[in-house]
Amino acid sequence: FAAVRDRMEQFVANHTLSGVVTVVGNADGIVDIAATGFRELEPQAPMQKDTLFKIASMTKPITGMAIMILADEGQLTPEDPVEKHLPEFRGQMLVAERGPDFVKLKKPKRPITIRDLLTHTSGLPGGYPPGLRDLYHKRNRTLAEATLVASQQPLQFEPGTKWAYCNAGIDTLGRIVEVVSGQSYEAFLKTRIFDPLGMKDTTFYPTPEQAQRVAVVYGQKDGKLIPTRPALLEAPPGSKHPVPAGGLYSTGPDLAKLYQMMLHKGELHGKRILSEKAVETMTQKQSGDVTTGFTGGMCWGYGFAVVENPAGVTGMLAPGSYGHGGAFGTQGWIDPKQGAFFILLIARTGLPNSDNSEIRKAFQQFAVEALKK
Repeated sequence: FAAVRDRMEQFVANHTLSGVVTVVGNADGIVDIAATGFRELEPQAPMQKDTLFKIASMTKPITGMAIMILADEGQLTPEDPVEKHLPEFRGQMLVAERGPDFVKLKKPKRPITIRDLLTHTSGLPGGYPPGLRDLYHKRNRTLAEATLVASQQPLQFEPGTKWAYCNAGIDTLGRIVEVVSGQSYEAFLKTRIFDPLGMKDTTFYPTPEQAQRVAVVYGQKDGKLIPTRPALLEAPPGSKHPVPAGGLYSTGPDLAKLYQMMLHKGELHGKRILSEKAVETMTQKQSGDVTTGFTGGMCWGYGFAVVENPAGVTGMLAPGSYGHGGAFGTQGWIDPKQGAFFILLIARTGLPNSDNSEIRKAFQQFAVEALKK
């Protein structure tokens, strides 16, 4: 894996990244883990293998897992209309026509389903309307109140007919978890996924000790890395809910346990998180014929992006590989046919398309080559 380290060191040396943690593993565990560069540049703090990163939208498949745990228990199905569990979605309307000073609404052909939320095909607006964005950025309302706002926005297209990446839809799934399970969303994830797998550093709210290990997020200006504080996924004092669409912090070793469990079809060390059927369903094409994803050749499962036709940045992965990226450049991908997983943890804003980044491509390419030796 020397080639992986050498290439990551180049990204640090040319000020593309402050630092990086890479993890390559298989069903037996971690094959290689490396920490390169710095967790913080000034004062210099070396990157460590247990550095915490804001994994942002890599949270989304974990929210999908929570839904599928409840499906395994027979408490819901992906085909359920959302309004079955959240009555505030009853009577939701669809934008029929929009002008400079008017919007005409009509009734959609069918209500949105949990499947639509899992596959980003619901038609819900991805964010929140002007004047109400503080409830998301500051989280000064409960998840129930935030979901209520989402429910009152008209759909942008007929459910199931298009793909549009939708944070509000994933947040709605988090609220469904609360209503159906009777637990808070974050408590459900902790008790049903993180604790059984021993993921002690995966959290929405880092402790003071964990906060000292969080990688500083950097942007780039005039070829230099500048520290930034992206407000969207922060956990400000007094937060009333985490962000199901992207609020988690985690580490390479923790995520390795999660992906090892997926390679074992839902079980790890005698503890079953998901049924084999749930894992199969989550990681198969569920998005129909609509075009999906941020790179070519992709389709969508339940919470996961799925490689349908490998090309470019996914060219080294087999068809059926699945995973998700995050807003700050992180990536986590599982290739069942090669029996491997690949975790890239960085802390960068401003990448044009982190799913299609040269960083991701280089890491995966060198990692796959190393596994074949």
